[in-house]
Amino acid sequence: MTTDLVIEAEGLIKHFGETKALQGVDLSVARGTVLGVLGPNGAGKTTAVRILSTLLVPDGGRARVGGFDVVKDAERVRQTIGLTGQYASVDEDLTGRQNLQLIGVLLDLGKAQAKVRAAELLEWFDLTDAADRPAKTYSGGMRRRLDLAASLVGRPDVIFLDEPTTGLDPSKREDMWNVVRSLVDDGSTVLLTTQYLEEADALADEITVIDHGRVIAHDTPDGLKRIVGGQTLEVRPSDLSRLEETAAILRQVSDGRADEIRKGVLAVPVSNDEAMTATVARLAAAGIAVTELSLHLPSLDEVFFTLTGRTASEDDTTTTKEVAA
Repeated sequence: MTTDLVIEAEGLIKHFGETKALQGVDLSVARGTVLGVLGPNGAGKTTAVRILSTLLVPDGGRARVGGFDVVKDAERVRQTIGLTGQYASVDEDLTGRQNLQLIGVLLDLGKAQAKVRAAELLEWFDLTDAADRPAKTYSGGMRRRLDLAASLVGRPDVIFLDEPTTGLDPSKREDMWNVVRSLVDDGSTVLLTTQYLEEADALADEITVIDHGRVIAHDTPDGLKRIVGGQTLEVRPSDLSRLEETAAILRQVSDGRADEIRKGVLAVPVSNDEAMTATVARLAAAGIAVTELSLHLPSLDEVFFTLTGRTASEDDTTTTKEVAA
């Protein structure tokens, strides 16, 4: 194991009876970065997080967080990390403020400092107006924000976020993404598990894909997208009567067929970035103006389907037992 990594795991194994939740998983996260751990329900993501956060003991392999062994130095690991699980774990009978202050006292911040830290987090997560209401009166999104705030009371260097945006509407998910970005800007290291492919794409510096308890791919988001193949060039001419002329030009910069993927928009596979430059030059020479011109890699949805043969939203009934274990 190297000392340059904040989170590192080698060959993690965990079985629950006949269910092989983890079958030799390797993970590594550099300081100040986000690792997205991607996979369907039951893939082993939560089990990996529970081991790294000392809530489970692995049956095999080893792991270190912040330089401490998760088994031999479990107490030191707990002092280093913050953890937000899939479900809000706050005390619903306490107010938001009381929840955060209680955690601060338990972390030995002292009553005065715990009060100050609670107020900071309530403001950061836009919960000040609801601070003195019982948590049971909060909406689902507010509870998730309070739960994440609770994991940050001790200013942890390492943060585990296990599907933190599950159940949130799109606008609240974007708010949570901004929080994660702020954490990294402040120097935290984040391991994020998610089933949302766009979430991993938006936040992660690197992505590890887990399926059936095994790592099946690891790369940057763009690196993973290249697994599917090349890039796609999309063009929409301003004058749709010149659609066929535009298609002919696109065929000149690619060996593929130019398909109309939606009204007036042509798409063609290309092997390199120079195809866009060539297309712009040819369209200009032909006097064809365009309202849309874009070059993009395949989506992570396509990558996941290529790797696993199914979409990330499809549950795997052979391994979902590990989620409840």
